[in-house]
This record gives sequence, C-alpha cells and structure tokens, in this order.
Amino acid sequence: MSSKPRTAFILQIHRSPNQVNMFLKQLIAEDQADVFIHIDKKCYEQIKGEIIPHPNVTVLSESINCEWGDISQVDATLLLLKEVLAANKNYDFICLRSGQDLLVKEGLKDFLQVHPEKIFMTYRKMNNGELGLMKINWPKFTRRRYTTIHPIRLYRRLLISLYRKGINLFPNMGMWPSEFSFYKGSQWFTIPLEVACYMLTFLEENRWYYSYFKNTLVPDESFFQTLIMNSPYKDEVMNNNLFFLKWGKTLSERNSPQDLTSLDIHTIKNSDRFFARKFDDSTDYAVIQYFAERIKLERKDYSQMANMGE
Repeated sequence: MSSKPRTAFILQIHRSPNQVNMFLKQLIAEDQADVFIHIDKKCYEQIKGEIIPHPNVTVLSESINCEWGDISQVDATLLLLKEVLAANKNYDFICLRSGQDLLVKEGLKDFLQVHPEKIFMTYRKMNNGELGLMKINWPKFTRRRYTTIHPIRLYRRLLISLYRKGINLFPNMGMWPSEFSFYKGSQWFTIPLEVACYMLTFLEENRWYYSYFKNTLVPDESFFQTLIMNSPYKDEVMNNNLFFLKWGKTLSERNSPQDLTSLDIHTIKNSDRFFARKFDDSTDYAVIQYFAERIKLERKDYSQMANMGE
C-alpha cells in the first residue's frame, strides 16, 4: 500500500451500473483511491445493488432527484463533498466525475503529486450577454433540457434577449456582492482537500450564496467556478479539467460531448488528458473495454516522471 495520500473520487451516476463498475475497477485497482457514489434518486433502487461491493467504494444512502439545469445537480455534488470530509481521511485531491467517464492515461497520481496545490477545472468569466443565466429568476418549467426546437427553448431565448436589452421580467432578488464576478465552465473538477474544506465552510457561513443560485439556469456550470474564482485560491486554478471530449457539430449537439467510439482511440491516446467522456456501452462497448482493461490508477516511478519534465 502506498504511503502517499489517497485520492477521493466522487461520482454522480444515473445509469449503466456495469459500465460504472468498469470505471470503479480502474480507480481502485492499486488501492490508491476511495470512491464515493451518488445515484440519482430516479434510478437508485434499480442501481444500488449492482455496484460492486468493495471497502474502497461507498454508495451514499441519501439520494437526490437530479434534473438538468437545476440546483439539484449542485446539491448532489455538495452531498458527496460532505461525505468525503466526514470520512476524515488525509486525501490529496477530490475528483468529481460521472459514471460515463473512464481513465484513459496512467500517471495521474504522479501528476497530482507535482501539482499539490492546483485546482483543475475549466472556467471563463461570464460576459454581459450571459449574465441573464444568473440574474433572471428562472421559473421551474424553463429548467428543462431539449435537444430539438421546443417552445421552452424559444421562451428562454426570449428572456435572455429581453435581458440583454435591459428588460428583466423575472429578476433574481437574491443578495449578491458587487465585488463578486460570475464565472462558468464544465461542472467536473479536481480540487485539493483544503479547497473543499474552504468551500463548505464558506457556504455554511454565507447562506446568501447558495440562495442566489437556487433559481439560476444550469447552476452546476457556474456555482463552483464562481465560488473558487472569488476566493483566495483563484490563482491556483488551472483552466483544465483533465478531460478529453469530443464536441458535437450540429445545432442540437454542439454544446454537448458526444459518445466516444473505437474510432476515437488513437486520438484519445495521443491527447494529454487523463480522463475521457462520455462513453456509452450501448453505443460502443469495445472502446470502454479497451481502456478499462489497459489503464489503472497507479503510481509510476516518480523520478522518471520528474525527468520527463512532468
């Protein structure tokens, strides 16, 4: 067993337990990590008994009904972070992932060891045209995902268009400090344990922050970015969430990562990313099997990594 601190992986899953188990086996193979799993309430009863039993794997007994564009996605992440801290272990990093991800490159532990204080997440400051996502109090019925033309999508565009013209029909009445800027990015992150402690303490002491985000649109892509980029840790953020993604090209797919297939293996292997998403066993099981059988979370020789300039 390694004397180095373990990594805590927190997974949000909602389908395909067999595929999730293949990812889990990658992460716990060399006893370098613990995994905490939140199962969407909609499928909790069907999935909970299918996850492999293992001392390093914890399935949360509490389950949240996660919905696209809704604060429930943030709630699930916060629940997982609290579970990690309650374990009271000296983890080096906490890594948020989904059940449709895989480890695709070895050496992650060594990489994290030489970047012990860094935060790995994507971010960018929101421009004025995007602030309607935050400053409009979005009615519940508007927080739904549609991949084709739909009246709700058109309604959302209308509200954003009006906001950009200075008309806010449903203003977010929550308190927001003028010195706090808004940021957005992918919801997936890898953060030092210290940063997780800071975030939960901040939220406990500043209830206004969570309240403001409750009726924003797609808060899981801004909640943690905004919190960290307005914190003392902002200079430690690397604009990289360690993921390989293949984005769609059509109007309905361009904002969503596409399923990876065996045709993508060469490109994935030649990337500098440790993880890839998203995989779907009903689309291409072979590509999942390829990486699951070859890549494990393990430590390579540190001196060799240092000589390679990692």
